[in-house]
Amino acid sequence: MAVTQIATQDTPAAVAGSSAAAAASAGSSFHAALRILPAHQRQAMFEIYAFCRAVDDIADAIAGDLAPHAQRLAGLDAWRCDIAACYAGNPPAALRPLAAQIRAFDLQQQDFLAVIDGMTMDVVQDIRAPDAATLDLYCDRVASAVGRLAVRVFGLETSCGLALAHHLGRALQLTNILRDIDEDAAIGRLYLPAEALATAGIDAARATPQAVVAHAAIGQACAAVAQEAQAHYDQANAIMARCPARLVRSPRIMADVYHRILARLRMQGWRAPRQRVRLPRAQLLWIMLRHAIG
Repeated sequence: MAVTQIATQDTPAAVAGSSAAAAASAGSSFHAALRILPAHQRQAMFEIYAFCRAVDDIADAIAGDLAPHAQRLAGLDAWRCDIAACYAGNPPAALRPLAAQIRAFDLQQQDFLAVIDGMTMDVVQDIRAPDAATLDLYCDRVASAVGRLAVRVFGLETSCGLALAHHLGRALQLTNILRDIDEDAAIGRLYLPAEALATAGIDAARATPQAVVAHAAIGQACAAVAQEAQAHYDQANAIMARCPARLVRSPRIMADVYHRILARLRMQGWRAPRQRVRLPRAQLLWIMLRHAIG
């Protein structure tokens, strides 16, 4: 979703070592949510995050510029092979810390592969106004699959954890989509669903992503996606209310931060020109403290 600087064809070597895994998350919105975890859970989440960051970087950019599809697909295929090696008991040296967390928390191989499949969707063809079902599949792969890994680390009961991963993952990803429409359009991507655009009277099939997000009616389409995101936040919060508080402190921070971003987006509106929405650092610290001691 966002273009970041990476080395050519990032593979597991890009995340070697525990300190590198922790560093990978340092600039992310999730870092505060991870820091409050007990050490063994925190390290597991750092390793998961480092994996996600590496495959996302391959899908999005190489040295700041989009690389040829074949090069990016090869990088993602290398990750498939290395994840398979982790489960076969012979992980590459760079992935031994991740393999240890896979064993410790019984992380599921299909969830790692789902994340890679989601990134592959971005590589095979730039996503432009997908239908609602395709968008939901994308959200499941790039966000809810990460949630399915995370809830095992958090220690949530299976059915509760899967439901939380489903709803919170989609809520966070839809919020990202709404926040990043200009950045995505600049690289030829448009994640807003075709149905919402059509209802707003926007013909996405005949316009570039940049023309679509500059359309006077773009706010109507974004409002529909925001409403869907809000419904997922409501479901996620209801699930967390039924879970032991100590097990959902980190996901509550994630939900609180991103829900506040969604609220600011709705307040600002989506008519161009738009300013990127961020939360003040003081507010982020207050959210972390509130849930850490609550």
